[in-house]
Formats: sequence, C-alpha cells, structure tokens
Amino acid sequence: MKVVASNRRARFDYDILETIEAGVMLSGPEVKSCRAGHVTLAGAYALLRDGRAYIRHMAIAPYRYAATDAGYQPSRERELLLKAEESLRLTASVDQKGCTLIPLEVRAGRFIKIALGVCRGRKKFDKRAAIKKRDTERRIREGREV
Repeated sequence: MKVVASNRRARFDYDILETIEAGVMLSGPEVKSCRAGHVTLAGAYALLRDGRAYIRHMAIAPYRYAATDAGYQPSRERELLLKAEESLRLTASVDQKGCTLIPLEVRAGRFIKIALGVCRGRKKFDKRAAIKKRDTERRIREGREV
C-alpha cells in the first residue's frame, strides 16, 4: 500500500506507545481523492465513543472530477472500522492518563487504511533531546565529527 499522507509532526510531539491499522468509511469521491494524495492529517485526532472509533479534522479535498454537493465538508467526522476486540483494547489504552489516539499516516491501495498510534505527549525538554539525538545521528551518517 502506498503512503499518501503522513503526520510527521505527531512523531515529534508524541511518544508512540502502540500502533494499529484501521479502515475508514468514505464516499466514492473521497476514496478517489485519497488515492490522488489530497489528504491532510495536520491537527487530526481519533476518539472512541460508544464502542466505535471516529476520526476528526482529517481533511480530504473534494475530488476534482466528481460532482460534489455544495454542502461537502472536507473535515467531517468519519467512522473508523475496527474489530470489537481492537476497539476495547484501544479504549483501555486511551483511558490511561495522558494518552490519545493520533493518526500517523494514510495508506491507499485497494482500501484506504489509517495507521493510528496510541500516543503520550512529550514535554519540551523531551523534544529538545530528540532534536539533539537526530542531529548527532545525521552528523555521524555524513561522516562529520560529533
């Protein structure tokens, strides 16, 4: 499956404790738009309500070649397709203090799938440490002194 959208900021702002793949309920033109790569995950998050998972603020641009109605909402709430046991496990994980569900990437193939991460927010000093580690690894790869 081809990765059509990635939430790079989430990997910097959060520690990813667990990942899971879920399907998403979309209309026909939304599927075509996703396959074309017109998806934005900036600011998107998932929530669990009544044993079901939903994703909010994932923007899918209207498909250019489809006759879309005037009331189309690109950032509407969409239902995620999970098995019951996965949903229960995610509910238990998210109920821990400071944990949330963040979409990490959207994959397109025959089906549109979303990689969700159970994440815990990083503190400012953790982010600084991550930047320092990344820069050090980059220098070592390039052959420069540390």
